[in-house]
Amino acid sequence: MAGARIEHLVTSGTFSLDGGTWDVDNNVWIVGDDHEVIVIDAAHDADAIAEAVGARRLSAIICTHAHNDHIDAAPALAERTGAEIWLHPDDLPLWKQTHPDRLPDHWLADGQVIGAAGADLTVLHTPGHAPGAVCLYDPGLGTVFTGDTLFAGGPGATGRSYSHFPTIIDSIRDRLLALPPDTVVRTGHGDSSTIGAEAPHLEEWIARGH
Repeated sequence: MAGARIEHLVTSGTFSLDGGTWDVDNNVWIVGDDHEVIVIDAAHDADAIAEAVGARRLSAIICTHAHNDHIDAAPALAERTGAEIWLHPDDLPLWKQTHPDRLPDHWLADGQVIGAAGADLTVLHTPGHAPGAVCLYDPGLGTVFTGDTLFAGGPGATGRSYSHFPTIIDSIRDRLLALPPDTVVRTGHGDSSTIGAEAPHLEEWIARGH
């Protein structure tokens, strides 16, 4: 793991779905070293993200899912840096709501490993919040980037189109809570947590239904 590190940027904008719009702050994660990085979720502000990347090569923009607040800056950032956009194909209908004229460059697949600068991100397909939602697990960094699948305090929202509560529970139980307890959970919004801190609460989440 020579030199691979995680940088964190918060950008602000809006999330729109099903006719409603909400103000949101999004976590943008930058993983890599002094020469090359990957951006996870290009949210809202391509200029701010490009500034954080600086002179380094941006090798990939990975979308944890295709809700507009996680992908709205992705094409502009790709155009500016030459990076390619990765998305799970099951989220293409959501992607097209925001970017009807620009397809992602590559499709993510469960179990695929995307590497840059000593980081190795394993793609975990974790549907529920969105059909093509993925989490990105790097055992070397001891972290999982969960997008809007798992937060500090419970699952991502499942009350809107393309989402399903029993599916997100299965994803969290089978894919995320199986990771080592000390794995840091870096989320799409808000504070980080650990797998060990969240795992004991699964039955509470099921009982409350969200």
